[in-house]
Amino acid sequence: MEIGIDSFASAMYGSSSLGSAEAMEQLLDRIVAADKAGLDVYGIGEHHKKEFLDSATAVILAAAAARTKNIRLASAVAVLSTSDPVRVYQNFATLDIISRGRAEIVVGRGSAIESYPLFGFQLNDYDALFKEKLGLFLQIRDNEFVTWSGKFRPAIENQPVYPRALQQKLPVWLGVGGTPESFVRAGQLGLPLMVAIIGGETERFRPLVDLYRNAGRQAGFSPKELKVGLHSPGYIAATNEQAVAAYYPGYAELWTKMGRERGWPPVTQASFNSLAGPRGALIVGSPEHAAEKLQRHSEALGGVDRFTFQMDNAGLTHGQLLQSIELIGSKLMPLLK
Repeated sequence: MEIGIDSFASAMYGSSSLGSAEAMEQLLDRIVAADKAGLDVYGIGEHHKKEFLDSATAVILAAAAARTKNIRLASAVAVLSTSDPVRVYQNFATLDIISRGRAEIVVGRGSAIESYPLFGFQLNDYDALFKEKLGLFLQIRDNEFVTWSGKFRPAIENQPVYPRALQQKLPVWLGVGGTPESFVRAGQLGLPLMVAIIGGETERFRPLVDLYRNAGRQAGFSPKELKVGLHSPGYIAATNEQAVAAYYPGYAELWTKMGRERGWPPVTQASFNSLAGPRGALIVGSPEHAAEKLQRHSEALGGVDRFTFQMDNAGLTHGQLLQSIELIGSKLMPLLK
């Protein structure tokens, strides 16, 4: 199982707000630390809100590419629905060149919707936009010259798209939430699947993962091509008690705030304990606890190829995050491998 971290480039830590430049420098330092610790991948999300600095994902990843040697660098996720697939491909192909073949892209429709009015798109076209733009993006990835027409973008007539990625086939994962059609779509296209599980019990996603694998097999793809990744909030400390004590206050504050916006109930200690328990989605605890839980998640879903932690939006300090990265590399990953 590959292990990595996803970040929304949060500018908020603890009780005070960092300046943007300092927050970005600390983020890049963490990516360098993850590279040195041997983590497999670091992903940067895409948001267009004041509290996050990740609206230009490929720019952040390019800065990280210049400072790192081995770690793969990915979006997490790129909101393809409100972007131009030509420019997205060009940005990540350029990243692939800068990083010498370490770029990946996770594409999705986006759970946050602020980019739709910002870039002049209608939420009524939520799925149609993504379906059309994903088709164009994959065509660009697989062909130097492109002929294409659709509803939401001007047609392309035998036009080349440059630069080309260094990797022969730029890795494209499909980021999904809980919509069955999204799982089937990923399987039919033979794309690796990245499942965001932020609450409840991970095993409830098994029927959806089965839909993905069945659709992929019916489309002629091999099991090796049908990779499954998981993304969940989490944090690793030396002991379970230390991890919970550090992670819970910021997590509860953030998710209660988000709940007011999205209609979720407030976070309580009891609900957190359930999510952090043996079958819950959160991976919060010691390396040993996390290894056991990730193995349990993998068995519940019929195999997991990659897991990425979401750590840096729960009020943790830069020092705590660096320590967690070190523990993931030195303790958790050897236990899993």
